[in-house]
Amino acid sequence: MYAIVEMAGQQFKVAKDQKVYVHRLQVEEGKKVTFDNVLLLSDGSNVTIGAPAIDGAAVEAKVVKHLRGDKVIVFHKKRRKGYRKKNGHRQSLTEIVIESIISNGAKKAETKKAEPKAKKEEAKAAPVAAKPKAKKATGKGDDLKKVEGIGPKIAETLNAAGISTFAELAKTDSVKISEIIADVRGNHVTDTWPKQAQLAADGKWDELQKWQDELDGGVAK
Repeated sequence: MYAIVEMAGQQFKVAKDQKVYVHRLQVEEGKKVTFDNVLLLSDGSNVTIGAPAIDGAAVEAKVVKHLRGDKVIVFHKKRRKGYRKKNGHRQSLTEIVIESIISNGAKKAETKKAEPKAKKEEAKAAPVAAKPKAKKATGKGDDLKKVEGIGPKIAETLNAAGISTFAELAKTDSVKISEIIADVRGNHVTDTWPKQAQLAADGKWDELQKWQDELDGGVAK
């Protein structure tokens, strides 16, 4: 029996007693974790497909340990511009062991019955609530991408939350930063970002550069 399940933003094909490496989970080692976004279940010739997930199905696993992946070198170069930039990155991972695959209550996706035409027309006529506009930062902002670990998408998300300068980022707790960028795909460790931002706000660029050379994707080695 195996299942296809979404774990930490990735899809895996898993079976009982299998070891899997996923993006870092905020769960202590030795604790159990349950993933209920099961997309497919296969038990011999009986295959159940979710729409998109299967009701009642889940995958239970145990956190073995937290670790770092192999280093990946990211090298940027612009021809005839004298521009070269080299960065290293090691992904934060969690090793888990699949303990059980629960299929109790799993139901096959049912074909939706055609709705009456009148109901469809009412749904189309219903007004759509306007989405709240993202909060824009006032004043001239800083280039937050100079903080190691922050990319264009994260910088844009922080700006939308009202954090557009190094000083504002330095005053923000790392836990709060993690909550703000929770929807940005990937596993981001924000522990060093406020201190990096403070050095940038103070204009201590040499000290910041020296420290960043010792960091790995914004994470202290």
